[in-house]
Amino acid sequence: MCTMIVEQADISGSGKGPKGWFRVDRVNVMFDHPFNLPEDHALSIDFVDASAGPGARVAVELTAESGRELVKALLAAIERGERELGEVAAAS
Repeated sequence: MCTMIVEQADISGSGKGPKGWFRVDRVNVMFDHPFNLPEDHALSIDFVDASAGPGARVAVELTAESGRELVKALLAAIERGERELGEVAAAS
């Protein structure tokens, strides 16, 4: 069954595609049937430059468990970076 679950967020960053680096200003996160991953349902993440059309896109398909692990790793890296930068700032 198709879920048609889509979440979007405005972001600020860059991605690398076949033509090199480009800015990304939106992320689309879907939970539905994947195109390539051999799973019934998957988490699909598209980082896009909304103004540049469909060619300015970096796409990833993950299992749900891999998505959970990605969220944990993202939060851990952010928290560690902020903590270490805070320690550097306090020492200066």
